[in-house]
Amino acid sequence: MQTVEELELKLSEPSERLIKDVARIHGDIMILGLGGKMGPSLAKLLKKAIDKAGISKRIMGASRFSNETIYNELSDFGIECHKVDLLNDAALNGLPKTENVIYMAGNKFGTAGNEHFTWAMNAYLPGRVAEKYKHSNIVVFSTGNIYPFVPIESGGATENIRPSPIGEYAQSCLGRERVFEHFSVKNGTKMLLYRLNYALDLRYGVLLEVAKKVISEKPIDLRMGHVNVIWQGDANEYAIRSLLHCESPAKKLNITGPETISVQWLAEQFGEHFQKKPIFENQPAETALLNNASRSFELFGKPFVSLNEMIMMTVEWVKSGGKEISKPTHFQERKGDF
Repeated sequence: MQTVEELELKLSEPSERLIKDVARIHGDIMILGLGGKMGPSLAKLLKKAIDKAGISKRIMGASRFSNETIYNELSDFGIECHKVDLLNDAALNGLPKTENVIYMAGNKFGTAGNEHFTWAMNAYLPGRVAEKYKHSNIVVFSTGNIYPFVPIESGGATENIRPSPIGEYAQSCLGRERVFEHFSVKNGTKMLLYRLNYALDLRYGVLLEVAKKVISEKPIDLRMGHVNVIWQGDANEYAIRSLLHCESPAKKLNITGPETISVQWLAEQFGEHFQKKPIFENQPAETALLNNASRSFELFGKPFVSLNEMIMMTVEWVKSGGKEISKPTHFQERKGDF
């Protein structure tokens, strides 16, 4: 795989299990924060699944759409796009009501020095959205960053682990969850808190970051020595299917791949393919930010795209000089500074 067109096709190809579940979702769907990293491919995946299911369903999306190309591309694809600032109450209240909402809005990078905006996006806006869509099913994108670091051999934090976020970004994400939880209880709104880390496609993500370091012979920091990853197409599929599992009080669900991946091992795999010897600095800590997503596998099945396939696709992408999205994960961060 070497082109964005090929990548987009893979990301938006619905599985039979998704097509089956889409047919069970009652009503139309609004995607808030559509213009972000994952939103466009999620919307396309959803549209294809609806078409293949042979049903009629309105797909809407709202975002600032600072990238006009994405706005036009999604509109041409059949997505009803609304160009709005969600922090503007009048604009938010002017959006159509709908039976289902996938909430993807939020802020992470650039938090340091602009903490007030991150809190407004991640903790204030959720309350406004929860009141606006009190009668909808809402899947709320959250993050594994709300968990404490756990021992490597633990298998990752389960949904029963008490949150202990490090840094203001992660704290604001827990704020987002708590605000949505409050309105889920208050209004009886059915919700699912979708705790994701780390999604990737070939233009961004942990694998690309490690591969680029290996091929450019730059040091790889091993202090956060282990990670979880999941293919963005699988993560998007799970998010759509999560609309069938919303509850009140809000259900919590970890989303990631099944492996606890050694960063050193990963770099060595890329080293073999690139014929480069990885350069390492620091030693792996005994703990890391890790998710246990076994509950999601019980609901949805295992991800379709394996770790080995992701590695091989990343190798080909890097070798061919594939396009990149300049949004690093900062997976190495242990102090919560984003």
